[in-house]
Amino acid sequence: MGLECLIVTCDTTLLGHVQTSLGTYGASLHLRQDSASAIEFVSRRHLDGLVIDCDDVSGGSRALPGLRRSSANKQTPILAVVNSLTTVEEALDLGADFVLSKPIQQTRLRGVLDIAIPKMEREHRRYFRYEVDLPVRFSNLLGQSFAARMQNVSEGGLAIKLIDPVKLTGVVVVEFDLPSVEPQPFHAKTDVVWSDSFAMGLRFLYIARQSQVVLQSWLNSLEAQFHFRT
Repeated sequence: MGLECLIVTCDTTLLGHVQTSLGTYGASLHLRQDSASAIEFVSRRHLDGLVIDCDDVSGGSRALPGLRRSSANKQTPILAVVNSLTTVEEALDLGADFVLSKPIQQTRLRGVLDIAIPKMEREHRRYFRYEVDLPVRFSNLLGQSFAARMQNVSEGGLAIKLIDPVKLTGVVVVEFDLPSVEPQPFHAKTDVVWSDSFAMGLRFLYIARQSQVVLQSWLNSLEAQFHFRT
């Protein structure tokens, strides 16, 4: 359940500093050396943290807004590294959450990461999918009801396997009973992110206060079980 981050750089010194610092937090690091491949990579998967070498990668600073707009990484913490061409203010305006200037000092990098890592961990928990198998009921806005089984769940949503084939888009209401000594009902409005005839990925749009409390308690229990098994 370690953090996954991406660094976009051709600078081996910067890469070494970031690898060393993130390694102390048990994070894995993907490398891309150009902005186009970085944007393509981020467009198809979620990352917990991004490090962008703005001035020593062609198009680095221009890639910041594209990385920030990617559907799976809108809230992912971004650390921009500038080297005289891009100002700190410009990097922040383009979408960075944190900015460091070259030459990188390890102590300053660690200071920024001490603030950024909790945000990355929060993002990781929001997206981390726990595998589960529970019956689910859901309905569309026309009131049609369907049955399914949950495949996985996270703070941000869930994936379900349909019992009967159906193709849905837009908003659906999901209901299921959270497992416990006394099963707790859960209700939420969700948005269909992806679907085929036999499965759907749903993103939570609205969860009532009580349902949010019981969901978080269940996720905490699933996380404890995950750590125990691993």
